[in-house]
Amino acid sequence: MANPAPKTDTAPGATGRPPPGRDTKKTAQAAAALNAGTATKKRRIRFGRVLTARGLAVFTRQVATLVKAGMPIMRALDVLARQEKNVAFKEILLSISETIRAGGNFSDGLAQYPKVFDRLYINMVKAGEAGGVLDVVLDRLSKFLEKAEYIRGKIKAAMTYPIIIVFVATAIVMALMLFVVPKFQTMFTVQLKGQALPMLTVIVLNIANALVSPAKHLMQSDFLMGALLLLLIYGGSVIGLIIIWKLLRRTRMGTWAMDWMFVRGPVVGDLFLKAAIARFTRTFGTLLASGVPILQALTITKETSGNVHVAAAIGVVHDRVKEGDTVARPLEATAIFPGMVSSMIEVGEETGALPDMLTRIADIYDEEVDNAVASLTAIIEPIMIVLMAVVVGIIVLALFLPIIRIIELLGS
Repeated sequence: MANPAPKTDTAPGATGRPPPGRDTKKTAQAAAALNAGTATKKRRIRFGRVLTARGLAVFTRQVATLVKAGMPIMRALDVLARQEKNVAFKEILLSISETIRAGGNFSDGLAQYPKVFDRLYINMVKAGEAGGVLDVVLDRLSKFLEKAEYIRGKIKAAMTYPIIIVFVATAIVMALMLFVVPKFQTMFTVQLKGQALPMLTVIVLNIANALVSPAKHLMQSDFLMGALLLLLIYGGSVIGLIIIWKLLRRTRMGTWAMDWMFVRGPVVGDLFLKAAIARFTRTFGTLLASGVPILQALTITKETSGNVHVAAAIGVVHDRVKEGDTVARPLEATAIFPGMVSSMIEVGEETGALPDMLTRIADIYDEEVDNAVASLTAIIEPIMIVLMAVVVGIIVLALFLPIIRIIELLGS
């Protein structure tokens, strides 16, 4: 027979909800004192991310499994803290466990770390505690996070391959223009003795001279130092462009323009729009299924949409629902979401099965994202190879034309 669990595991709040008859005033005082004591722990975590999205999904799955097996939430956190290798996250788990031990709820502990656990996470846990179904909500939340991470990984994979191809192709072309073309230019000057070069050759040589010009004199005296200087200049330029992109992303106008490009732009726009629809419907459906009120669920979904245009559309739906309208009609009027989405949501509202319908829509669009990623990867690969071959071919042709003339002069 298994040994009974220690009494400390059934402390107030250990199951994720307050027991009847508890003095809420004393509990609030104890939780406030504990929050003050753990403030120093939170201040230690300043740089970088404490936990990745994948790590959060794994943690949620572990907690859901332990709670579903009948283990009190406080003991589950202690078990996970003992085996946690991430020191910062281990401190967070111990702090949440102490909050529960002092009489708080699991959601109270999570709310102390908003940079690790977002509003969606906290409100779903809070709804599970209020309804006495914390194990069910944690299981649903873990599935939601795992699915979101899977889709995020698919999109990253689709974007990574073209970026690598572009980087390699650019590096090859730059190497030719910086180190090979100048050598041919010297040979052409000596052999042709001022004769006119073909137009294509002149264009390629001018581009190469412009690229080499920042370190031209240094390369004549010390080729390696000149090459290193060029690498630093152009490498710094790439880093500068990345920094400018991130700074623009923080401005209101920059965010608006970039998010518009992500959902309306060519090639990738359809992929990102489908991913945004899948995220919206899965988040909204998961919150509703967990017992979160519809207006609060729309607010949380808006904040976690990740795109200002999608967020604005959800905001319009929130305001119309607040006035007594349905979700489907204003959603269709936003022109962001396809008619199929609003039609299926309307059916879900009429049948009283809106959470299930939203989950079904999310599954459909997740599958479409998978297909779009596969199609995009299949299309991009040959296009990039052809473009690279054309650029290299033009450079080779530009260098080969004067060589023919040199051969003719030597023959005569």
